[in-house]
Amino acid sequence: MLESIKVEIKLEVIIAALRKMSQRERDAFLEDLLAATSPEYLESIKEARADYKARRVKTHDEVFGN
Repeated sequence: MLESIKVEIKLEVIIAALRKMSQRERDAFLEDLLAATSPEYLESIKEARADYKARRVKTHDEVFGN
């Protein structure tokens, strides 16, 4: 079974595609890219969710004031 396919894409093509995306689409793409390439990023998300569930969080006002 084929496990991977190598595809070469020029940087200019990637940049052009990113420019066509809305800001929301770019943000989602970058988050997906980080998740796909960084186990540390995924672990930080798991930790943050666990903290939130355990109520180990502070509000914006508690951290930064009014």
